[in-house]
Amino acid sequence: MLDWIDRYEERTWQTTESGTVRYALIGLGWWTIDVALPAIESSDLGEVSVLVSSSTEKATRLADENDVARGISYDEFHDGAASDEYDAIYVGTPNAYHLEYVETAAELDKAILCEKPMESTLERAEAMVDTCEEADVPLMIAYRMQTDPAVRRARELIADGFIGDPVSVYGHNTQPLLEMIPDPDQWRLDPELSGYGTSVMDLGIYSINTTRFLLDRDPVSVHSEMASNHEAFGDVPDERSSSLLRFEDDIQMTSTSSQNAHEDTHLKITGTDGQIELRPAFHGECSLHLSRGELSVTVEHDSFDAEREMEEEFDYFADRLLSDAEIYPDGRHGLQDMRIIEALHESAERGEPVDIA
Repeated sequence: MLDWIDRYEERTWQTTESGTVRYALIGLGWWTIDVALPAIESSDLGEVSVLVSSSTEKATRLADENDVARGISYDEFHDGAASDEYDAIYVGTPNAYHLEYVETAAELDKAILCEKPMESTLERAEAMVDTCEEADVPLMIAYRMQTDPAVRRARELIADGFIGDPVSVYGHNTQPLLEMIPDPDQWRLDPELSGYGTSVMDLGIYSINTTRFLLDRDPVSVHSEMASNHEAFGDVPDERSSSLLRFEDDIQMTSTSSQNAHEDTHLKITGTDGQIELRPAFHGECSLHLSRGELSVTVEHDSFDAEREMEEEFDYFADRLLSDAEIYPDGRHGLQDMRIIEALHESAERGEPVDIA
């Protein structure tokens, strides 16, 4: 166990320690500027060379404030401006705008790291994958939990049989969105920009995708219920959401999420012989709790806040590009999440289970 603890933060995925990927960051909201940008600048294999925003003035101002060489507008990006100054793009815009920037990047032969969920609808996500495959450009979906050491170690333990056969999963992710961003007209509450809804698209996806990664299995059917009572959530169906997902091998998962609740995140996987819990699980910190028989172990790594998680994610992406290695999670992996999300919303609307093809 001591040897396992010593290797806890080891980058088992890393294939190179040299080279640099230059990024253009698209969509300069607080997450991009306060988390993604410093994460790249702290990373081993990346640097930010271009910022892209709604106007040249805003992009240039933020570039100057953050010591980035160049700032350009969205229109200038689409026209190919500064295309020789970056190797890859990071897309951090509202969901419904992802596709247009990916399409331009594909035309410019640039690699793409796109925030989750990958688009607002399944059809637009399919178009994104088709575009990247036709242009033969790398596409990765930004599931930062997949490079968090707690999640990677948990995946190894499950594969090694620590919990026996997986039986059930409980995932929970909530936050008080209107306290964090006190604007009822924000894009996460606008279905034209967010997509199917708000809580499952933005929060529930963490539990679902992390479970897919941990178990190396996918859901085959879902049954969901949703409700929106607060007036700010009047245009989206899922202020609150609860879902039952049946995974391959009859593993049962319960997932709950809400954008209007006390902040809380956890993910618990119970097997025939033991249990693994991530608590807290998602919002920038992740602790691992292990139980089996008389054994009970808790591993915390306070250094892994959201910025450190993003640093790992960017270095993983750069490592894949520099060594021409296979990307996981790629576009087709993200596409499966979009199928699941669409099925969850369809189930809630119909009031019955929905199978996933």
